[in-house]
Amino acid sequence: MNDLNSSSLDNSGRRIVVDPVTRIEGHMRCEVNVDKDNIIRNAVSTGTMWRGLEVILKGRDPRDAWAFVERICGVCTGCHALTSVRAVEDALGIDIPLNAHIIRHLMDKTLNIHDHVVHFYHLHALDWVNPVNALKADPVKTSDLQKKVSIAHPKSSPGYFKDVQTRIKKFVESGQLGLFANGYWTNPAYKLPPEADLMAVAHYLEALDMQKEIVKIHTIFGGKNPHPNYMVGGVACAINLDGTGSSGAPVNMTSLNFVLERIREAEAFIKNVYIPDVIAIATLYKDWLYGGGLAAHNVMSYGTHTVVPGDRSTDLVPAGAIIGGNWDEIHPVDVRNPDEIQEFVDHSWYQYANGAKGLHPWDGETEAKFELGPNFKGTKTNIKELDESAKYSWIKSPRWKGHAMEVGPLSRYIIGYASGKEYIKEQVDRSLHAFNSATGMDLGLKQFLPSTLGRTLARALDSELCVDSMLDDWHQLVANIKGGDSSTANVEKWDPSTWPKEAKGVGINEAPRGALGHWIKIKDGKIENYQAVVPTTWNGSPRDANGNIGAFEASLLNTPMERPDEPVEILRTLHSFDPCLACSTHVMAEDGQELTKVKVR
Repeated sequence: MNDLNSSSLDNSGRRIVVDPVTRIEGHMRCEVNVDKDNIIRNAVSTGTMWRGLEVILKGRDPRDAWAFVERICGVCTGCHALTSVRAVEDALGIDIPLNAHIIRHLMDKTLNIHDHVVHFYHLHALDWVNPVNALKADPVKTSDLQKKVSIAHPKSSPGYFKDVQTRIKKFVESGQLGLFANGYWTNPAYKLPPEADLMAVAHYLEALDMQKEIVKIHTIFGGKNPHPNYMVGGVACAINLDGTGSSGAPVNMTSLNFVLERIREAEAFIKNVYIPDVIAIATLYKDWLYGGGLAAHNVMSYGTHTVVPGDRSTDLVPAGAIIGGNWDEIHPVDVRNPDEIQEFVDHSWYQYANGAKGLHPWDGETEAKFELGPNFKGTKTNIKELDESAKYSWIKSPRWKGHAMEVGPLSRYIIGYASGKEYIKEQVDRSLHAFNSATGMDLGLKQFLPSTLGRTLARALDSELCVDSMLDDWHQLVANIKGGDSSTANVEKWDPSTWPKEAKGVGINEAPRGALGHWIKIKDGKIENYQAVVPTTWNGSPRDANGNIGAFEASLLNTPMERPDEPVEILRTLHSFDPCLACSTHVMAEDGQELTKVKVR
């Protein structure tokens, strides 16, 4: 079986609606049907904002596109900018200097690490961790647990955990629970002992500090965070090792050593806290192996972290696609081929000029049809149920050779493992061994990895890959500079007079959430067409004309729920993707007029 098809779904049971899905980027709605045993038999995922960014970019200077698309989201910032400048450079035939190549790697991997850490501790962990239950913990036993989970982490004393517990107690007693206020803390789906909850909350607080430090790398090379500066032809920073270290100064040895310190800090946190925490939580939820969905069938990666510029065989994370769960056959992916990647709108609130025919992004259309939807039961202010047989989302349905695909860290790791990448194989084998040793189970890789737990683990392992390779990047950059190369940009084709009358290009990347592509057409020096197909467009897509369902919907099927009115299980699996609806959909007034005005003082 290659795809999961809606013909096998059963929407006759009780309908559960989660709207909005919180702790994500953007606006999302999810509906499921559960049978008499409270097992999910049907799922409907909806993006509830219109996508209009492509319309905004038409007619603009392609050298400026990165600055617009970077504002798609305040979390996924630099990955869109990087993919955009790659698309323009591909169209115009621009090669960037080696220093720019390395610096872009450092900035991109910084984004991945920051995104993964924030996702797990501040968005996803609360699906597994009960902070209120931490008040019952014994700090001495918590200290013992910490040393068992990761003896290398220095913050492990009973006094440290007692202080954290006191902070939680004051927070709870104040009545200002904030994001903890609406948790389903009495739901039996939460299974961690109080000591594990206390340890996790302590790391939640530590991660707040860690994440603000790692992004300072963006301020060195890109001037700021979020939305660091990029440029077509290279990077927007100069190098002068003899320069002084002040704000706005060229990159020098002082700032490079500052970057190295941040990398080392991130390395310690990822290896001593993040990965051990994910494995510990997995062992305590050892029977929760749901949420595989398309990860057990169809996965895709564009590949990333090319060590030698222009040589994709040196990608640390390889490209490819796997169909029908056959890990023995990895298909190449050609993002330029109009027969491979197409977007459909059969169940999206858009309309193509040629009807339901799928369009390659170079020929993509973003024509919203507000009169087409939404179709629902209830009222506009109280939508009871969307009609999944009709149009029901502002997200399009991208397909690879007609297949619905899952993208993201889990897909990257399945393809990397199946491709025989030794670093990735060692990471996965080590993690599975730790899980089996702690639980006494004997799970095989295909039983464990394609699941919600495996998807969450893959993000942590991806962080480790990024931080380890950042050390290599840093040393390569310093050696290259000391060898006399200080170039950071190629401006030979900066002037539009050097461009062809018409050109088209594509930029690809593996963003934190998965395969990201930007396709551009340039005519007379201006953007004629621009289309971005983002990871959440792949994962959050509605059904297509053949009934094939997207990764969000597929991953929820056959999941049992403890209390359907408290949808902890739905949130666990959806959050494991870290949905970014801000990337897959954009808001704009129906008549194109200004929505609101904000004055910043």
